[in-house]
This record gives sequence, C-alpha cells and structure tokens, in this order.
Amino acid sequence: MITKYQFVMRSGPTAGALYPLEGEAISIGRDASSTIQINDPEVSRRHARLQFQGGRYVIEDLGSTNGTYVNGQRLIGPYVLKPGDVVSLGENIVLAFEAVEFDPGATVAVQRAAPPPPLRPMAPPPAPAYVGQVPPGPATPTRSINPLPITIGVGVLVFLCACVIFFWWVDSANLWCTFFPFLGGCP
Repeated sequence: MITKYQFVMRSGPTAGALYPLEGEAISIGRDASSTIQINDPEVSRRHARLQFQGGRYVIEDLGSTNGTYVNGQRLIGPYVLKPGDVVSLGENIVLAFEAVEFDPGATVAVQRAAPPPPLRPMAPPPAPAYVGQVPPGPATPTRSINPLPITIGVGVLVFLCACVIFFWWVDSANLWCTFFPFLGGCP
C-alpha cells in the first residue's frame, strides 16, 4: 500500500474540488504558474509552498498578505501536516489535508480513514460600499441635548426669584432707607 495525500477544498471558489499532492515541491497561489492555483482575492500570487520531506508534507507561508493557518493557528514557520489538518488561506479558503491509501495493483483507490466532520459554513462577507450608496440607519438624525442652556436658564430663574423675595422682604419690613439711602426721602 502506498499513501498518497490530497487537499479537499471545504470552502472557497471551487468547494469540493480535490487537489492530489504529487511531487517534491508544490506551490499554492493565485498565479498561473502555481501547482495548486486558487483564483480568489484573499490568496496571494505566491501564497504557500509544500515540500515533501521524509514521507510527509511540510507547509510554509511565503509572506502572504492574508496568512496561512493550520487548525486555526497562523503559520510563523514550516509545519508538518498530518491527515485531518485544516489549512486556511486567509479567511474564506479552507482546505482539508487527507491521506489516501493507494494499492497500485487495485483498480480503485479507497479511503481508509473516516472523513472529517463537515465544517460549519462561514457567514458571507459584508457587501462592499459603493459610491452614492446610502448607509443603513435611522431616517432622521439623532439629536443630543446640550445641558448648558438649561443650566443657564435655571440659574437666571433662581436669581430672579431671589431678587423678588428680597424686595418683598425689604418692602414688608420698611427697610428701604436702610438698604437704599441714595433713593432720597430718607431721614
């Protein structure tokens, strides 16, 4: 039995596509010269590379803009892939790494391992904003109340009430000459 490896695209522009991994060096990217070409804006022209070393594939990010992730962890160096690993290119491209046992004497290749559980679907990306597009939101602008005019109004009202009370007291106690001797008519 010979073990061969493949990627299965779980989500992306060609979900369900199989990519058999054959060869010592495999390039992944948007560029036409890539061994595995994925035409998606989240994939860099030269995104990642696979090297076959010691009977296993080692994946490495090539400085891509959106990153290469294995099982949710961003790659910061080479990583030896194991069957069942989930490789993500950016946020939307998800590839499952699988081992397929192959008998050269048989006419059909069989998969021995149980397929990994299906990945939960990702929410669609938000629609891009276009020139002239009205943003969603309330039809009328919200207004906030400025407390300064209210504070000034209350202060003026308190001052006027204090003045009225003061003059009423002065008049009722007949203290005009005490407080206002300059008015005249005071002894």
